Amino acid sequence: MRQSKEQTGTEIMENALETRGDKHFVLRLYVAGMTPKSTLAVANIKKICEDHLAGRYSLEVIDLYKRPALADGEQIIAAPTLLKKLPLPLRRFIGDMSNTEKIIVGLDLQPGKK
Repeated sequence: MRQSKEQTGTEIMENALETRGDKHFVLRLYVAGMTPKSTLAVANIKKICEDHLAGRYSLEVIDLYKRPALADGEQIIAAPTLLKKLPLPLRRFIGDMSNTEKIIVGLDLQPGKK
């Protein structure tokens, strides 16, 4: 269940809270331009989400060069940074998201379970 880009962060979170059954994950990936590391982070997190959260996540990719004010609001000090907003607790992951096991464990997912 992917959300459209036109929805605000609040709308995405409200929709996620209304989702019944499986937990819905609200993720934001902050990147700084389309550098090789940013591109790799986007590809890696999309693969992880499709493999382990298919139909149960919203992923918003935010380019801090285009929207720098968002870095202050979320206290982003490095890019790429993945923020897991929901389900709580909030979690942060920094880097190119290539350590799949670390991301899966950090998202409280068990390998092989959907």
